[in-house]
Amino acid sequence: MALPEREGMDFDVVIVGAGPAGLAAAIRLKQLSAEKGEELSVVVVEKGGEVGAHILSGAVVDPLGLDTLLPEWRDDPDRPLKTAVERDEFLFLTKNSGVTMPNVFFPKLLSNHGNFVGSLSNTVKWLGAKAEGLGVEIYPGFPASEVLYDERGIVTGIATGDLGISRTGEARDDFTRGMELRAKYTVFGEGARGSLTKTLIERFGLNRNSDHQKYGLGVKELWQLAPNKFEPGLVQHTMGWPLPNKAGGGSWLYHFDDHLLSVGFVTHLNYENPTLSPFEEFQRFKTHPMIAETFEGAKRIGYGARAIMEGGWQSVPKLVFPGGCLVGDSAGFVNVPRIKGSHNAILSGIQAADAIFDALVAGRQGDELTAYEEGWRDSPIGRDLKPVRNVKPLWSKYGTLVGVGLGGLDMWMNTIANASLFGTLGHGKPDHACLKPLSEVTPITYPKPDGKLTFDRLSSVYLSNTNHEEDQPPHLKVKDMELQKRSEHDVYGGPSSRYCPAGVYEWVEDKSASDGVRFQINAQNCVHCKTCDIKDPNQNINWVTPEGPGGPNYTNL
Repeated sequence: MALPEREGMDFDVVIVGAGPAGLAAAIRLKQLSAEKGEELSVVVVEKGGEVGAHILSGAVVDPLGLDTLLPEWRDDPDRPLKTAVERDEFLFLTKNSGVTMPNVFFPKLLSNHGNFVGSLSNTVKWLGAKAEGLGVEIYPGFPASEVLYDERGIVTGIATGDLGISRTGEARDDFTRGMELRAKYTVFGEGARGSLTKTLIERFGLNRNSDHQKYGLGVKELWQLAPNKFEPGLVQHTMGWPLPNKAGGGSWLYHFDDHLLSVGFVTHLNYENPTLSPFEEFQRFKTHPMIAETFEGAKRIGYGARAIMEGGWQSVPKLVFPGGCLVGDSAGFVNVPRIKGSHNAILSGIQAADAIFDALVAGRQGDELTAYEEGWRDSPIGRDLKPVRNVKPLWSKYGTLVGVGLGGLDMWMNTIANASLFGTLGHGKPDHACLKPLSEVTPITYPKPDGKLTFDRLSSVYLSNTNHEEDQPPHLKVKDMELQKRSEHDVYGGPSSRYCPAGVYEWVEDKSASDGVRFQINAQNCVHCKTCDIKDPNQNINWVTPEGPGGPNYTNL
């Protein structure tokens, strides 16, 4: 189909993604331009239908990022974070019991004293309003679908996706060509496994000198608790059951605001058993005797899922390239043991903005922002990530019982002596290479949901307010369907139907198919977690942005 030329707009800075990092960069740029009397044009494009619609996190928020960006945020009556952490509890669960671990065993860096419990989605909405108040242009519902380059290979901006193309690739009556948003510098804050970030890492070899990235899948529900079960500011984390020792992960339960409970479960995506289902493990977790009583008289009101970057210090790629940079979860700034990343995301946005502003004032454009690349490891971000760098590798190598113990010892050594017994460990195999063939494992059987405490995927996706235009090109692209059948189905038993927390993938019996089964993709259900892009054993599924504002529409998540 021959397409008309795109219209274009020029800005000083284009930012992809209205998350904590992207909005922090936008706010900081406008703060600096006001302080220095420089005019800067800044635009943010966001694939969600509104700012915050695709943002999901636990979340216990370390306020360091907000304190640095907006020091007076606590004085704002509309501030999104109002519940301070009052009690911090860690439990190790066995199948029918468990123990509460004394906080004295944990290094100070794991303490949640001084942090806040709340909704990261609402925090981002609040940051969006602050950015617009400073003159930032924000375009929600316009996914960035393509990176623009000049003839020298320098990044010159992005193009938003075309609208009104049918599933068969033909222009519908409502067809609208995407826009080119050109910039002197482009900031990519797409979150974990961003579709454009992947292409930038490959094109510029940004991960040439770093370890491969590691991931987890976080599945979350929001509940309205009964008054007698609600404890404002209570923060609980668990480890152990229901996951087997060699499959890493754990849960959170956070009490905040008006009798709300954020409950979720993270499964590290380097698990081996292809019949393991992170969604089902989460449902099973809620039935534990020490957990289930929290939900007595409660009502489930929200659901969502997203991938989490877990590689940490040694997996952060080079952050800069000609004409742009990576920030936030696109860079991999999550602190896994602390289960926190929003503070580092905001700090990275600030640091990138400082480097961009200095470059623009000096009359530069399109070069590499070396000040940002060279500064982050000695900044609060680096000081947050370096002491915990070996926890994930030790956990992966030795399992939960031994690995977490060794990781705790290493964190204590870093805290006390600023040194590690292990140096800096590597992560081993990438997550997609960790699955064993179905023939080598014992299949896991999960109980049926009861509809009161445990639920199925489809009723959960309904609570995420997920929607996509049905007549559009597929945004979940299988590169080789024959390979999918020969390997993903025949060798691994179809793990896509289990790792996806939204019921997108199914292997359906079909007598008309040559092999008797058909790979069905229910793209309408996709909550944009991108687990398929990460965990498929052949890297045969490519997640790209769908048309327009498709996807979930999270509230209070």
